[in-house]
Formats: sequence, C-alpha cells, structure tokens
Amino acid sequence: MPRVNWNTLKDKSGSAKGLKGFIAYKAGMVSGYVLDNTPDSMTKGKRIVIPLTILECPKAKIFSVRFYKNNQPVKEIVSKNLDKELKKVLKIPKKDTGSIDSIPRESYDDVKVIIYSVAKQTGIKKTPDLSEIDVVGNLDEKLNFIKENLNKELSALDVFERGKCVDVRGLTKGKGLQGPVKRFGITLKVHKSEKGQRNPGSLGPWNPSRVTFRAPQAGQMGLYSRIAYSLNIIDAGNSQGENVHALLKNIKNFGNIKTDYILVRGSVQGPAKRQLLLTAPFRPTKKQNKKALQLLELR
Repeated sequence: MPRVNWNTLKDKSGSAKGLKGFIAYKAGMVSGYVLDNTPDSMTKGKRIVIPLTILECPKAKIFSVRFYKNNQPVKEIVSKNLDKELKKVLKIPKKDTGSIDSIPRESYDDVKVIIYSVAKQTGIKKTPDLSEIDVVGNLDEKLNFIKENLNKELSALDVFERGKCVDVRGLTKGKGLQGPVKRFGITLKVHKSEKGQRNPGSLGPWNPSRVTFRAPQAGQMGLYSRIAYSLNIIDAGNSQGENVHALLKNIKNFGNIKTDYILVRGSVQGPAKRQLLLTAPFRPTKKQNKKALQLLELR
C-alpha cells in the first residue's frame, strides 16, 4: 500500500467524511453513457460516452489508534475483537494495550487510525491490507469518530459521495527488466550501427569520467507508486442492492463485485485485483469539481 503525507492533504472540496481515505481494489473498466449537466460545457444536455473504472470497496475495520506528539508517534492502542486473518500479516499483541480515555490529553496533539480491509468479503483473497488513515476534523472530532466506530465496520459509501472527486494511489503494472528503448523512449540507431542498435550512443563524456544516473540504461520498469488526481465519482452503491447492472458480474480476471463499489471516470493504474488507496483530493480544481455527470447506463 502506498504511504500518504496526511499533513499536506487538506480536503478543501469536502469529498471525504470521517476518514480521509479508504482501501479499494481495482476490478476493471466499462463504458458509461452519461448525461452531461456541467455548466458552460460544449456537450451540456447531451448524452456522451466516457470510460469508467470499477473499484470494489469492501468494509474496513479499525486495527489500532495511533497518537502523535510533534509528528512523532508516542502511543498506539490496538482494537479488540480483530479478525483472525490479520495473523497472516502481522503479530497481534496478546496484552491489552489500554483504552483511549486512559491516555492523558496533554501527551498527544494528533491522532490517526490504522484500518484494514475485510478482504474475505470479496472473491479475490482473504488476507487483509492495512493502511494508516487520517480523520477529518479537529482533535475532539477525531476522537469522537474513533470512539463511535472502534469495533464497527466502516463503509466507503459513508466516506465518499457521488459527484465528488477522489485521488487514487497505488502501484502501476510491473514490466520487469526492460531495455532503454522501451524504458526511456530513446531512438533506435541505424541498422549498421556497432555495439547494439537498441543501446544509447554514449553513456557519458570523457570528463567527468563516470556514468551518471541520467544515462538511459536497462533496468526495472513498472511497479511504481503513482497518483491519479481528481477523478470524478460517477456512481457508487452496493452490489447486493436493487437495480445492480449485469456488467458488475463476471468481470475478466476479477469475478463478481460482492461488496460496495465506486465508479470513477478514467483509467486507474495497476492490473485487476490491485489494492489501491482512495483519498480526498490533494489538489482539487474548479474544472473537476463543477463537472456534473449523470450515469444512464453501462455498456
């Protein structure tokens, strides 16, 4: 799971409630027929086709509460009644770590939670994924939210709303070892060139007599941590509800959507079943926030 600097992520658009992020899994892509209601748009009032990415968002639970003082962790309280699947990922402390009220208020100035996805609700795996998530509001609002939801299941539908924007953080597809032509896009040399047609013409000058990191060479390609900024949430719901579209079933390389889902406009990095982190928009724009697209059907 990618890490997030929550101190720099200020949600100005009100896209998130309670938690500032949530764990999701990429399912696949579909085409969506939407009605464009965006003001001043060239296609306002018209029916257009846009690409959509399906993200499955199973329920999540709070694993622990982490207290901070001057941006340094000082105390962590582990929740009770945890799922047994967590033993595959980490060591759960056997001793009771205490309660939130037992920690003096002057000993911390911020609090965050570590949540884990209830992945066994999906059809892809049972091992949960963990991530540290910040909470919306001041310190009192954060503590009240944590106390209310400490042993409850959290839903992505309570965090993100339809029509808002969201950032998607995750790893791209892994390509393995690749040469400089595919990795950096350098031009092939002429067919009569010596010492390789797909190699760079020079690795550097005589002086300084060393190969810098800027010289294009073969190496690992893909599996990079990337962010897709300000994607519009076109639709969100539960797969067990009424009027669920047939395209949410039998998805290639994924299967059926069994829990909550979110449809975002555009493509998302990574292959099917890749774990992703949905967060509040890091740099929301007026252009993305004013878009109003009403989903009509999926194809």
